[in-house]
Amino acid sequence: MSAVLAPAGVSQAGDEERVNILVVDDLSEKHVVFGSVLEELHQNVVHARSGKEALRLILKMEFAVILLDVNMPDIDGLETAKLIRQYRKTAQTPILFITAYADELQTIQGYALGAVDYISTPVVPEILRSKVRVFVDLYRMNRQLQVQMVQREALARSEAARSAAEEAIRRANYLSEASRLLSRSLNTDDTIRTLFQIALPSLADLAAVALTDDHGELRCTGLQDPANGSSPVPGHALAQRRKLHPEVVQAVRLATASRQIELVPPLLLWEEHDSLASLPEGIEQTAVCPLFAGDRPLGALLLFGQRQHFECARMSLIDEVVSRASIAMENARLYTLVQQADTRKNEFLAMLAHELRNPLAPISNAVRILHGTELHDPTVVWARDVIGRQVDHMSRMVDDLLDVSRFARGKVSVKTELLTLTTLCERAVEASEPLILARQQELSVSLPGEAVVIEGDMVRLSQILSNLLNNASKFTPARGKIGLAAAFSGQELRISVRDNGQGIDPAFLPHVFDLFAQDDQALDRPHGGLGIGLTLVKHLVELHGGKVSAVSEGSDRGTEMSVFLPARLATEADLPLPATRTPAVAARPAGLVRVLVVDDLLASADTMKVLLESEGYVARIATDGEAALAAAREFLPAIVILDIGLPGMNGFEVAQRMRQLPETRDALLIALTGYGEAESRQRSQKAGFDHHVVKPADIDFLLSVISQAMQQKEGLET
Repeated sequence: MSAVLAPAGVSQAGDEERVNILVVDDLSEKHVVFGSVLEELHQNVVHARSGKEALRLILKMEFAVILLDVNMPDIDGLETAKLIRQYRKTAQTPILFITAYADELQTIQGYALGAVDYISTPVVPEILRSKVRVFVDLYRMNRQLQVQMVQREALARSEAARSAAEEAIRRANYLSEASRLLSRSLNTDDTIRTLFQIALPSLADLAAVALTDDHGELRCTGLQDPANGSSPVPGHALAQRRKLHPEVVQAVRLATASRQIELVPPLLLWEEHDSLASLPEGIEQTAVCPLFAGDRPLGALLLFGQRQHFECARMSLIDEVVSRASIAMENARLYTLVQQADTRKNEFLAMLAHELRNPLAPISNAVRILHGTELHDPTVVWARDVIGRQVDHMSRMVDDLLDVSRFARGKVSVKTELLTLTTLCERAVEASEPLILARQQELSVSLPGEAVVIEGDMVRLSQILSNLLNNASKFTPARGKIGLAAAFSGQELRISVRDNGQGIDPAFLPHVFDLFAQDDQALDRPHGGLGIGLTLVKHLVELHGGKVSAVSEGSDRGTEMSVFLPARLATEADLPLPATRTPAVAARPAGLVRVLVVDDLLASADTMKVLLESEGYVARIATDGEAALAAAREFLPAIVILDIGLPGMNGFEVAQRMRQLPETRDALLIALTGYGEAESRQRSQKAGFDHHVVKPADIDFLLSVISQAMQQKEGLET
């Protein structure tokens, strides 16, 4: 049986936690004595009346000191002490043996078992209390040290965790910023500069980028050394992207083969010995970091620095940066390829438009010649009209193709002037009316009562409305209805073209203004077209500061296309405005007017010659520049219709030479060509041309230009 003479908890002084003291003795009176003596220590005194009971208490409790009687009937004190020392928990607990008699052998045996002292009975209270107090204080000090050690360990773990968390945050922020910076540009040189900005000085002292060129050779594309303040050197400043030193190439090949970062001794970048090839002092290692796009190697990022730059913990960060750099470099490469392909596409479209215009010109001329001939066979008249309509259709398609190319290259501009809404709509209806009448469709026009004016380009705005009307006619069945309506509100003009045709599928409606987008892609689609008309409408409207929308309730429910443009009401100061264009009628020449036609396409030249002769002019043909100059000296033409794309000497050079000849210095020079872009028009003006006309020419306009020029010349001579 055991007894606790004082409860566990806080001491009577209330300032320290009580500790346990174990008293082991088989005599009850001794427990009373020890309890009384130790009471002044204000600790928990635990009593055990046998060795077995003591061992049981030791398993449950922790003691600062054990008072152990040597002579006990069951298990004596020495045996009990031996068993206590076998427990890890009590292997170091102080044991004070209490005995009435101890011979030298017993004392040696007790000390051998770990006793710290022997106390003879009867005990002296002060001695017992002082000895026990010492061990209680030692126990407390040991506990405090243990607590402090645990606290220090916890603090160290906390500091380590906080440092790790801060490092993880810094790493995440660094990588996040790296990703943001690398994604800002799709230009390869800009991406290399950004990579240097990220890598230096955080990852190394010096960096270089080596990329594989089109021939599979590694070349240094960029270099930066922040230590001497040099800025990133792009590839074009490195002697046409210098070829790397063979040892560097070998190191890059090894890193590429292993798909891992390889650490090698410092190496010269290339064989030429100059300031850029030499490495600065203090460089101890080079990290060769392979760049990949999927499984395809792009090259490598070369990092030069001291050994601490490439410790294990930092290598994982370098690997993350290299992974992001690989993605950025591949994106830049793909974007460059897309740009190059897009440029080639635009150049192809421009060339295609030019090449298509050349055969259209003689066909258009031949149709005009047939119109000037009295035909009696209805079949021939029908065939002539079919050819004329198809030539006009082809001409519009070629113009649209060229406009798409111009828009893609940012070459389209508008020449704004003050226009009336009425004039604009009349021009558009005039252009689209033949197609609408041919399909026997009903066109209604509804305009506001007040005069509305627009700041815009008459040609481009007419093209917008004409495209919408043509589109409505194409997708509306014969004898269908088309409406052109306008409404003005505030500072905005809305022009709508509505039809009762086939409508637009709701799924396709958001893509109706996309380039080359067509709702019907079947091989037997009845309406044809390239899918670029509405794209041009959208671009042209946006150039005028407006917007465009399409609304359809679904298939066979019709469509409404609306154009919104900035506008205002006309004032008296605005008048007069450009009136509706009336077709110019070319007057017959009063005398024999000589016209030299220069075109390497003989069919185009022949038909133009016949057409001019039918109008009363004297015409001659030349098919190249040298022949044209020779004919000019002999024929003395008053008018020269000159193609630009001539073999050998182009039309611009011929025009300049003709302006230097006395025979043609004052002649009317007209450029008749498939090149209609702004650059060609500007070059025509600089070369000395008076007019620039695009094939296939509007014959009425061409004859009008010639007639007016001749009339002005006659007036000046008079």
